[in-house]
Amino acid sequence: MLKRLMQGAAAGAAGAMALNAAAYVDMVLRARPSSSTPGQVAGKLAQRAGAEIPGEAEKRQNRLQGLGALSGLATGVVIGALAGGLRFAVLRLGPVLGAILLGGAAMAVTDGAMAWLSVSDPWGWDAAAWASDAVPHLAFGAVTYGSLAAMSRRGQVRIPR
Repeated sequence: MLKRLMQGAAAGAAGAMALNAAAYVDMVLRARPSSSTPGQVAGKLAQRAGAEIPGEAEKRQNRLQGLGALSGLATGVVIGALAGGLRFAVLRLGPVLGAILLGGAAMAVTDGAMAWLSVSDPWGWDAAAWASDAVPHLAFGAVTYGSLAAMSRRGQVRIPR
């Protein structure tokens, strides 16, 4: 079981890299700035935990930005580990549904945290905002699923009939 969890964690890390790459491509194509919401979520979580992020204005913001990025990586690793633990069930879904499930899980965690902490209201987003959130999460799901499939005993993606 530990081997499956570790393989899943590695798959989730690869998926997180794909999510970040998709987000950076979106930034290049649309000339949009990086999102401040991961850092805001990290700040609100730290505040709720009673932890203080040290530093004056810019230094504190830089730390929050780093914590936001690290929390995204951690989310990917944890979702990947869970998927590794449930690998046979996840792989039975096939590459399309499996990718959607894994990407949707990551999206639900991150968007749920933003809504819970009142950082953002996903229900008020327009189509472009949803697309810029969904596409990187689908990239996460596809790469995580593909990595899990590649690490399976047969080393191949099995498409259900």
